[in-house]
Amino acid sequence: MRPAPTILHLDMDAFYASAEQAAKPSLRGKAVVVGGLGPRGVVATASYEARRLGVHSAMPTAQARRLAPNAAYLVPRFSLYRTVSDQVMELLGRLSPLVEPLSLDEAFVDLEAGGKADDSASARATGEGLRAAIRAVTGLSGSVGLAGSKMLAKIASEEAKPDGLFVIEPGTERELLAPMSVRILPGVGPATGDHLRRAGMTTVHDLAEAGEAELVRLVGKAHGHGLYRMALGLDDRPVVAERDAKSVSVEDTFDVDLHDRVRVRAEVERLAVRCVERLRGADRSGRTVVLKVRRYDFSTLTRSETLRGPTDDPTVVREAAGRLLESVDTTGGVRLLGVGVTGLADYTQEDLFAQAADARELAQRTQEQRAPVEEDGGEEAAPEAEPDSAELLAARRWPAGHDVRHEEHGHGWVQGSGIGRVTVRFEEPWSAPGRVLTFRIDDPLLLPADPLPLVREAPDYSSWPASLPKSRSDAESSGGGESSP
Repeated sequence: MRPAPTILHLDMDAFYASAEQAAKPSLRGKAVVVGGLGPRGVVATASYEARRLGVHSAMPTAQARRLAPNAAYLVPRFSLYRTVSDQVMELLGRLSPLVEPLSLDEAFVDLEAGGKADDSASARATGEGLRAAIRAVTGLSGSVGLAGSKMLAKIASEEAKPDGLFVIEPGTERELLAPMSVRILPGVGPATGDHLRRAGMTTVHDLAEAGEAELVRLVGKAHGHGLYRMALGLDDRPVVAERDAKSVSVEDTFDVDLHDRVRVRAEVERLAVRCVERLRGADRSGRTVVLKVRRYDFSTLTRSETLRGPTDDPTVVREAAGRLLESVDTTGGVRLLGVGVTGLADYTQEDLFAQAADARELAQRTQEQRAPVEEDGGEEAAPEAEPDSAELLAARRWPAGHDVRHEEHGHGWVQGSGIGRVTVRFEEPWSAPGRVLTFRIDDPLLLPADPLPLVREAPDYSSWPASLPKSRSDAESSGGGESSP
């Protein structure tokens, strides 16, 4: 525990939904839900307007539609979110060399390591300066928590939501935590929370009063010891700048169970290519290919194959995933498929071409061995994959919320598509709410487009945070006094 609140936790407010509202003037102040829109879709983020109606993350989209039937339901635009995240992380990097990203919209910062704070006043000033910089550069709001440890800083940012700053002064931790639910502590999920509730412990105060021995008896030695320390407000985990990813993976849940084996194989190959794109985007390679299959009855199977060396070759990964699929029974239907790569490295197997050739040769031999032969000696034709419906193809080409550009009407976004038509609202982040027009889904003048920046002319923050009040140590070294609050 530090004697000053110099660990900062930033959490962008309803990030995906807020970014969509900033990009679409007609949605500002209205309920917005971002996530999968199919029958099995799940909410990724809901705006605060939607949250007031009971919608929350991880809720089935079908349930969200019942609670908020008039909300705007949009498909995520990860290219936009990554761009904004990069802008935010660049600002955080100017505060300290120790920045620990947790996701696109969340990170810890060690302000002391960056010389930006060594007491409450300088930490608060830095936090407020960060919030102002984020709003100026991205147009979005973020909540900031400041404390002497990572656990408390994250709790503080939750207390600050939305669009606020909360400081937990050293020495006040136990008093602040005491009345809070045990679920506020890291690692206490629904199962552990229910187990503690049955033992009569519902608040952090209850855990502290129970003592370490009782908690060890209830939840085991390792968890019990950590739980007791957290109940006392103790957390000595450092901010780690490099969080090495252990795997890269992609997966898709299908609106309708896939029964056609050829279609399943095609989806696995498509996911393998997407997985390699992410792998290359991270400048990594991997040695073990993993296939995940969730069947119609929710049973989940995983299969893996370790290659002779790390690779980022799409052919190698695709063929390995295909071989793994051969060992999985998909009778009855498949509701989810995933392809991942583990055993990551920052180098690639040198003999990629030979490895790819080996993969193709093995796949060809396997196919020849399994291909049924008719009486005349000819091979039996493989069944054709079930064709996608026109509506499904339209939804894939024109996802709700995604950007388009029309040769005559300019930039807009898809409100929805169906019955051979796509409805577009033409507006830009800095314009007034725009008009709505409908086109044929094959209109040659309507094309997908890249997202526009959320701020038309962002201010120059190249010298930031030099304008922030100095920390006490900096002020003393330059002959000045203490930082003002």
